[in-house]
Amino acid sequence: MEQKLETFLTLCHTMHYGRAAELLNLSQPAVSKHIRALESQYGVTLFRYSGRHLHKTRQGEILEQYAESLRYNEEGLLDRLHEKPKTLLRVGATKSIGQYVLLPYIRRFLEKPENQLEVLVDNTARLLELLDQGKLDFVILEGVFDKRHYDCRLFRKEPYIGICPANHPFAGKQVPLEEVFRERVILRECGSGTRGILERELADAGYNLQAFADQTCISSFDIIKALVSEGYGISFLYEAVVKDDSGLSHFTCPPLTGAHEFNVVFLKNTNAGETAKEFLQ
Repeated sequence: MEQKLETFLTLCHTMHYGRAAELLNLSQPAVSKHIRALESQYGVTLFRYSGRHLHKTRQGEILEQYAESLRYNEEGLLDRLHEKPKTLLRVGATKSIGQYVLLPYIRRFLEKPENQLEVLVDNTARLLELLDQGKLDFVILEGVFDKRHYDCRLFRKEPYIGICPANHPFAGKQVPLEEVFRERVILRECGSGTRGILERELADAGYNLQAFADQTCISSFDIIKALVSEGYGISFLYEAVVKDDSGLSHFTCPPLTGAHEFNVVFLKNTNAGETAKEFLQ
């Protein structure tokens, strides 16, 4: 891909001319020159300042999508031209999916000796960042993402439930919001799909996390499940994460609980959707 577009994508990532120049080993005037050249070439403005903050214009967002797709396709072309003997697939998955859903698909893919696989399990925000940079072929998310920026396919729907200790008064019941709010809620970290779902449903109901009596943030599912089973709070997770834990019980709390989508997400104008379909058959 031509250097001007590489410069443009780096600036989209950093949103700072100085940091982009450092990453590219260019001078800041050279970065500005590349951006002006693209603006002149296409006859549009790609960035604007609001105060001291740099923002992409709508035209800049469109060019970013195009350049990301171009870079991905060009890397795929280079792989094909060099006839690599192995098929390398780079998959990202959020923790609920990567740790509790994907294993059968990974086993089946690796049964073919010509296949090579890299799987990254991380939160939604980090996975989308790496997808934009062309470092992942596709990602499988449980969380919220901008469907205008990406193409996606539904993988499956999974129940999103409340969990509590087996002897808790909520066990096996439908619980009103006002009772749930009296509890400590144990959450995943910011940027995780599991937490994002809860925050979205709370916002739709006119609340936020401060409605709970207390909040604790833990990035590990195993620690969350252990704390809940020992009576330190409640949590909201996908059923796949807790289906085999005898020390935990489930409860529902509309509108916070219900079935939510697991989506396969990939860059527009690429063949990654077909690749994902083959992996997840």
